[in-house]
Amino acid sequence: ITSTANSHVVEGDIADNEMGVDIGPKTIALFEDNLSDAQTVVWNGPMGVFEVDQFAKGTLAIGKYVGESKAISIVGGGDSTAAIQKLGLADEITHISTGGGASLKFLEGSELPGITVIDNK
Repeated sequence: ITSTANSHVVEGDIADNEMGVDIGPKTIALFEDNLSDAQTVVWNGPMGVFEVDQFAKGTLAIGKYVGESKAISIVGGGDSTAAIQKLGLADEITHISTGGGASLKFLEGSELPGITVIDNK
């Protein structure tokens, strides 16, 4: 996927011969509405193909919204962390971890072998 790829916003199902590469304005508004009263936001995964500027708009919009909110914000995963760094939003996020699945497991209270070993020493 490159910045020269043909793109358009759809308001429903994405056709079988097309690919979703970002969220559109209505989805951004829907996320913002749902996040408006949040006290904690856990974000694991970018909204689009943020590596291509043309398709980073959704990730940037949600990242800015979360960063400007009063909510505790937790971003997990390598792609999410890279997006936050690339878009210059790292200082706006409360906690950032490159561990995506591990972060989610930790938050749900599951045992993490690496942490268990450290705790047992």
